[in-house]
Amino acid sequence: MSKSEWENNEEIKIFREYLRMPTMHPNVDYTACVEFLKRQAASLELPVDVLYPANESNPVVVMKWLGKQPELPSIILNSHTDVVPVFPDKWTHEPFSADMDDEGRIFARGSQDMKCVGTQYLGAVRALKASGFQPKRTIYLTYVPDEEVGGVLGMRELVKGDYFKKLNVGFSFDEGIASENETYSVYYAERTLWHLKFKITGTAGHGSLLLPKTAGEKLHYIVNKMMEFRASQVKRLAEDSTIDIGDVTTVNLTKLSGGVQSNVVPPLLEVVFDIRVAITVDVVAFEKQIRDWCEEAGGGIELDFEMQNPFVEPTKMDSSNLYWVAFKNALDELGLKTRFRVFPGATDSRYIRHEGIPALGFSPINNTPLLLHDHDEYLRSDTYLHGIGVYKKLIAAVANV
Repeated sequence: MSKSEWENNEEIKIFREYLRMPTMHPNVDYTACVEFLKRQAASLELPVDVLYPANESNPVVVMKWLGKQPELPSIILNSHTDVVPVFPDKWTHEPFSADMDDEGRIFARGSQDMKCVGTQYLGAVRALKASGFQPKRTIYLTYVPDEEVGGVLGMRELVKGDYFKKLNVGFSFDEGIASENETYSVYYAERTLWHLKFKITGTAGHGSLLLPKTAGEKLHYIVNKMMEFRASQVKRLAEDSTIDIGDVTTVNLTKLSGGVQSNVVPPLLEVVFDIRVAITVDVVAFEKQIRDWCEEAGGGIELDFEMQNPFVEPTKMDSSNLYWVAFKNALDELGLKTRFRVFPGATDSRYIRHEGIPALGFSPINNTPLLLHDHDEYLRSDTYLHGIGVYKKLIAAVANV
């Protein structure tokens, strides 16, 4: 297709309209986004609810496609409506203009992460309805806020409420990540996310002295231990070609604070680490190891988990999970080359899986530079339209299990 043909394609028009809504943190205004989604639901003749599980500033939009056997567990097609901040001076296109170049590349924040998926679901449902298809199971399209800052005011609250329980969800679709080669990645699990602050107290005094058990000495010990562990994971990743970043535990020092004056030994120093614990690691034993390091450092160290997600069981990928069987068979019938991976970051799927509901993360994007959260984020028009066809096949297969 040419640029003009892509520009006049109705599905591309819908996608670009969605991208032009700057639902960017911080202080997101979702008003226009909700109205857009309500219009889309009306065009598909789907009933729609707008919920506020956390507060009035964070709406959840739910569209319902009634199945022939609504008593069966339902399917949800989940996506998030928020996007991360931009640095406009680093972009060659205005970040919320959805500009298209002559190659059909659409530049906008959210083009990969993950407004593409939200409107591809709509395109797939539109195509299925036009073909006369009605799913066996009821399908819910859920559009949630706050995912990019932890989902605390979005999916986490949604799954706690009676509304969600009444949906009787059996399986969830959610986002994946673009692939830079011909394969497509399917994510069946996520690492356990911790944001861990060490509050390190020690002897205070004059900077000219060699005081015992200072906060600085303890900080040095803790940082060394954490960085030695980090180096072991870097080594493991380098030496084993069968694993990738989602299969190891990542440790990164993200914040360091303390002290009041250059000649005063401070009584308190604080250091924060972002930790993503691999699914093969015993989280209880790992936390104990960290607490043991604190004692070895001299004690007087408090652990403050700014975020401590619980371990969540991976989605089963075997014959016991009929949704997985249908999903995998559909991928095979499409002839797609797939890789099954642990998601390196954190998505709303962790809240779904925590409720005992199987979930798979999948974005039908391949042969595309990985640009989520990056400058000049884009998605090709042909990739976007192909993805609608992929979802059409997957949704029909899973909804008819």
